[in-house]
Amino acid sequence: MTIYSLYIFDRHCTCVYYQDWHRTVRPKTAVEGGMLPAVYAPVYPSTKDDASYSNRNTLASSSGIVVAVNDSDGPRTPLTAQAYSPLALQPPPPPLPTSSLSFDEEAKLVYGVVLSLRNMIKKLSGKDEQFVNYQTSTYKLHLYETLSGFKFVMLSDPNADSLRFVLRQIYSGPFLEYVVRNPLVEMDSKERGIDNEYFRMSTDRLVRGLTVFQ
Repeated sequence: MTIYSLYIFDRHCTCVYYQDWHRTVRPKTAVEGGMLPAVYAPVYPSTKDDASYSNRNTLASSSGIVVAVNDSDGPRTPLTAQAYSPLALQPPPPPLPTSSLSFDEEAKLVYGVVLSLRNMIKKLSGKDEQFVNYQTSTYKLHLYETLSGFKFVMLSDPNADSLRFVLRQIYSGPFLEYVVRNPLVEMDSKERGIDNEYFRMSTDRLVRGLTVFQ
């Protein structure tokens, strides 16, 4: 069984967190103003100032040059990447294709599907019925909704069993520990998402530790 991605929506219908594992298509960068910060950094739109700051503080691996500095007054010696890493001889893996939809549009579509199916089930089957998942030929969508209005949505391959128990574990474990009880996270701010290092690492460890994870 393959788990593709996880979305978390707040009670204002806004995507406040995203994480993926086995996507074959990279999410496209969101349009400016289309998503909150602290949701998923790789798709958050950055300004030119942000990009230049990032470049100044990041060692580009493509350069292959590292300057070694010691305490002596001798000259600084540039070392090639091949001199200290045999992995540098290996070609980088080809990049994944990029989705035609921007991330903000993708998140809106996911939430729209969830909302439409949930409302349809309530109208057809009554209030006692709950929408927990639906399946297409290419993926299966799983839903867990909390009493506070947060919706946890997970996409997997269509042959997967129900993963609602996984979403419940994420909510009762990492979410309560590193989001609800974290004084630095503003859960209902409408200005920021809930992403933080501990929550992301804990969620990743939980999902990868599942016996059904491939």
